[in-house]
Amino acid sequence: MEPATPPHAHRNSPRFDRTSAAILDAAARVFHEEGTGANLASVAAAAGISRATLYRYYANREALLAALSADALSAAARRLSDAGLERAGVEDAIGRVLRALVAVGDRYAVLISDHAMLSTAHEQLAAVIQGVLARGIETGVLRGDLPVEIQYEFLAGTALNAIKITQQHGLGLEEASAAAAGFFLDGTRSRA
Repeated sequence: MEPATPPHAHRNSPRFDRTSAAILDAAARVFHEEGTGANLASVAAAAGISRATLYRYYANREALLAALSADALSAAARRLSDAGLERAGVEDAIGRVLRALVAVGDRYAVLISDHAMLSTAHEQLAAVIQGVLARGIETGVLRGDLPVEIQYEFLAGTALNAIKITQQHGLGLEEASAAAAGFFLDGTRSRA
């Protein structure tokens, strides 16, 4: 569902883009901290706007979650596409995957907190990530006793924890991503 266009703004106007982006940023933070059932008044307050303005942009919670989900998927897909995964060695590619997911931050955490959103994310992002993991198994870089699907779940969980670390412990994107990549690779690297 598309957000409602406010009567005073056109979708491509800078004002609409800034307000919409502020709402999505605030929603990502609030929903990540309080869950997707958080009060929309909290989202409006975090965005620095009134509830009426929020509802002009997003008619209801479902529309806001749909927009946040689409934004998270788009950002993650764009970052993964720009990462040059197919040209990187497996270990470097895993670092790039984690950096891409951690960079999406709160949006990624909210995206995978809802089963329907997680299913959509899986459909759109898993093939690229699982391709890296499959290449790692085939080349002997990653363990062969753990199927790609299991390694993918571990990688997704590692990304979520790296996001939490950036928020709760003040680690920067690069440091948290590198730590996550090292942690993931230590557990999945081939023992041969």
